[in-house]
Amino acid sequence: MDYGSPLLEQLVKRLTRLPGIGERSAQRIALHLLHAPASDSEELARLLRDVRERVGFCPRCGFYAEGALCVICADAGRREGVLCVVEQPVDVISLERSAVYRGRYHVLGGVISPLDGVHPEDLAVESLLRRVEAESVRELVLALSGGVEGETTALYLAERLRGRELRLTRLARGLPVGGNLEYMDEATLQRAFEGRVEMG
Repeated sequence: MDYGSPLLEQLVKRLTRLPGIGERSAQRIALHLLHAPASDSEELARLLRDVRERVGFCPRCGFYAEGALCVICADAGRREGVLCVVEQPVDVISLERSAVYRGRYHVLGGVISPLDGVHPEDLAVESLLRRVEAESVRELVLALSGGVEGETTALYLAERLRGRELRLTRLARGLPVGGNLEYMDEATLQRAFEGRVEMG
């Protein structure tokens, strides 16, 4: 499409590379930025730069962090002795939004998927095992997707944790098979969390 400006066309094409943004949405965003006060675009550019420079991953749990620890690991009011294991940082955001869980998290960084070249050693499994010991974890809640890869990962973790004094639970099956936490509404997440079931 001819936007009358190669720069504007480049911006639209670049915006379409963002998840969930098609060409029409990218065009609306680009034109909004063009017509909005310059300070809006400058603030957005500054925020994008700052996020890239200052937001990393918590060395303890793998969630997003600006400092030494993320806000969840640094929160002394969190329930001790319980860890909720998730695939990605976005899953933490979804569970926090549901307000059903007040403990700490551990982000694996994915699920076991040999077809995609993802093996247990590619995930944050060893750091999880160290945390279980160091933090005297009594319950591990596996909040993984319901697909084959999520099930494989859950079974692998159950095997690695066998023989420990630990309650191992999974979210209830209110989650659709193959469904990701990121796309679940708060009510579904709450029911799945409250109805979690023992593993092993």
